[in-house]
Amino acid sequence: MKGFGFFAGFCVLLVVLGGCGRKSQTPHLHLFAWSEYVPQEVIDGFKQETGIAVDYEVYSSNEEMLTKLSSSSGQYDLIQPSEYMVEHLIKRGMLSPLDKSQIPNSNNLLPEFRDLSYDPGQKFSIPYMSGTVGIVVNTDKIKEPVKSYRDAFSEKYNGRILVVDDNREIVSWALSAEGIGINDVTPQNLAKIKPLLSQWLGRVKVYNSDNPRGPMSRGDVDLGIVYSGDAAKLYEEDKKFQYTLPAEGAHQFIDNLCIPKDAKNKDAAVKFINYILKPQVSKIISDKFPYTNPNGEARKLLSESQLKNPASYPPNAEKLEVFHDIGPASKDISALMSELRK
Repeated sequence: MKGFGFFAGFCVLLVVLGGCGRKSQTPHLHLFAWSEYVPQEVIDGFKQETGIAVDYEVYSSNEEMLTKLSSSSGQYDLIQPSEYMVEHLIKRGMLSPLDKSQIPNSNNLLPEFRDLSYDPGQKFSIPYMSGTVGIVVNTDKIKEPVKSYRDAFSEKYNGRILVVDDNREIVSWALSAEGIGINDVTPQNLAKIKPLLSQWLGRVKVYNSDNPRGPMSRGDVDLGIVYSGDAAKLYEEDKKFQYTLPAEGAHQFIDNLCIPKDAKNKDAAVKFINYILKPQVSKIISDKFPYTNPNGEARKLLSESQLKNPASYPPNAEKLEVFHDIGPASKDISALMSELRK
């Protein structure tokens, strides 16, 4: 017993100095997600509740995320791909299946955000936030209705237009205008829309995905085709910024939480997903980033003004379509847009 007491005391001393051959470390989760999309309050709250610290690394496109994920080896524990990228990652076997019994808060998701076409059975992804890409107009400057892509790119708005800096988005608008499905990207269809795209792009003043609110607020442009969260912020700023879904139809994007197959801290990732789905936590995300919240219980906590924001929760949103993985055709889009944007 004396020997044991001495050893125990010795180990206590070693723990203070560094531990009996072991170092005490704070658990970490490496989150790789879109920039300015996860509120700091959420990250801090997760650490306070679980003791797990979050290292938040950002990317600006799904393609950038894919490149870094493919070249890393277990570097990331949780990623935030959009719908078509989830589909691509599933095809490549790069995602870890989710155990829904460990994510009970997934029951808070609205029915329309379960079992989605890009992840049948919802085996690999949990929706984080959704949104649309539509037309925002400064009604102090533009009095006539702007209801369609063709309206938005009218010659009378030459040099007054802002668009998101996203090649696939832009191509999808021309496809829709020509009555072609936004995922029907073939050489023939790209050739068909090329003259229309060339005309439209010649009228664009600003390409901006990161901060389209700036040029709109300053009056540098009078009309934009932007992500709904940015349009919602503009509407909160001034009701003169009106948002409309194009008559031809619109892209509904759905950003998700997924765990890479080679993630080193999968338990921590699962805990973060479940934490994000708490209604009061999900509300914080909506407060900061007013996209369309897929969490039905969180929506009950939102104010009337939030729910009536026409960009966050657009009326008449029947003609929405998600992007699907188009494989090598994405390179054809890049080649076409590089040629037209010279």
